[in-house]
Formats: sequence, C-alpha cells, structure tokens
Amino acid sequence: MSTGRLITIEGIDGAGKTTLARGLEAALAGREVDVRLLREPGGVTAAERVRALVKDPRLQIGARAEALLYAAARAQLVEEAIMPLLDAGTWILLDRFVDSSLAYQGAARGLGIDAVAAINEFATHGLRPDRTLLLTIDPQLGRVRSHERAEGLDRLERERDEFFEAVAAGYETLLTRDPRRVRRIDASGSAEAVLAAALDELADLL
Repeated sequence: MSTGRLITIEGIDGAGKTTLARGLEAALAGREVDVRLLREPGGVTAAERVRALVKDPRLQIGARAEALLYAAARAQLVEEAIMPLLDAGTWILLDRFVDSSLAYQGAARGLGIDAVAAINEFATHGLRPDRTLLLTIDPQLGRVRSHERAEGLDRLERERDEFFEAVAAGYETLLTRDPRRVRRIDASGSAEAVLAAALDELADLL
C-alpha cells in the first residue's frame, strides 16, 4: 500500500506559501521522508507554459477562461507528476491546488465555488489532498509583502484590494466546509513559527 501523501499549501498572495513549502521540504527530508515540492500552476512543462500565460499582465483573460486554464494546467500536473509520485510513495508538497481556484475564480471572480469545483473534479479525477495548510494573513499585509518582492507584480497580483478580501473570504468558506482537511495557520509570525505550526498540523500523518 502506498504511503504517498498530498499536502497542499494555500493562502492569498503574500501569505508566505513558497517560504513555508521550502521549509517543510527541508524538515521532512530531515526526517527521511521521500518528499517532492511542486507548484501551481506549473510543475511540468505544459503547465509551466500555462503559468506564463495566466500570469502575464499584458493579457486580458476572462473569468471563465481563467478558471479553465488553471484547471487544464492542473489536469496535466496530476496526470504527469502527482499521481505517479503518490503511487511511488512520495510525499508531495504542492504550492496551491484546487482550493486556489475555488477561492480566486469561484469566490473572488464570482463564478461560484461549486461551479469551479465541478470543473476541477473532472480535471483531477477527484483527487483530494491529505491535508491542506491554509496560511491566513490580513489581506493588506499580504499586499505589502507582494509589493516588496524583487520581481514585478503578475496579472492577478495587480488586482484591487477588494479582490483579495473576497479571496480571503472564499478561503474562510472552504475552511468551514472541510475543517478536518483544511487547517488554519497564522501567517503573520516569523517563518520559523509558521513552519513549527505547519509541522504540528502534519504530526498525525507522520
């Protein structure tokens, strides 16, 4: 029986998902866990090309097209990388997954969480994470962090404050719907504190 686990990391832009993912990768490897870090959209060649498309600030992309593009990239990642790795017993740390689409396109874009969930059910063959770590932070602080990055803001990061407030509210809805899978982590503290809290939330899986 496979011991592979799918651990997803969610939250608004600037919450510290990538920092936590890297910290968890090192911590789990130190415990001799076979672990692989992937990101969304991306992770495999075709999905990385979609990533470049949806993040390009020069492009105008409608809400439905945006949702479908993310789902398409996700479908390729699941088929090409995630399922084979899980079958091999690997732990996967995934920087964003379906919950991102539910919060960003379903809630903030107004497409409806259930409608976007249906698209992604098809795209992922119904794959569910074993645990989702939801980094919560004040949207304004997240915006400050995003603007402090060396690289320029991508298409989504250029949205208005109201958009990110709607994203945060969408994540709260997802937490309420599935509190056993989705675990809240206060992302306002230090990277070390966030990592320690995340490991606590994974302790039962280890």
